[in-house]
Amino acid sequence: MDWQAYMADFKNDIRKLNKAAPEATRAFGALSKAVKESGPLDARTKEFIALGIAVATGCTPCIGFHAEVLAREGATREEVADALSMAIQMGGGPALMKAAEALAAFDAFAGER
Repeated sequence: MDWQAYMADFKNDIRKLNKAAPEATRAFGALSKAVKESGPLDARTKEFIALGIAVATGCTPCIGFHAEVLAREGATREEVADALSMAIQMGGGPALMKAAEALAAFDAFAGER
């Protein structure tokens, strides 16, 4: 999969949703900002958690968003693989399939491919 192209298309879809449902998407954005900027966990740790949840719930666009952020923030492949291991443990076989997808997304955004 071409993750950069996939995410560019999906981000365009999100922009359209933002225009169609501005109050809901603005509220979601405020929630996202609030949880990322507060609390004892740092933002990077929260991104690992988000990636694991994306894998466990099978949300491909979420995988792309969080893999891209982790790559941009300098996460290592080993750190991502470790977080994905927890997602596999929690989600079983379906999470294993999504974890492979998530590692491919991270590799694509980190320039490993």
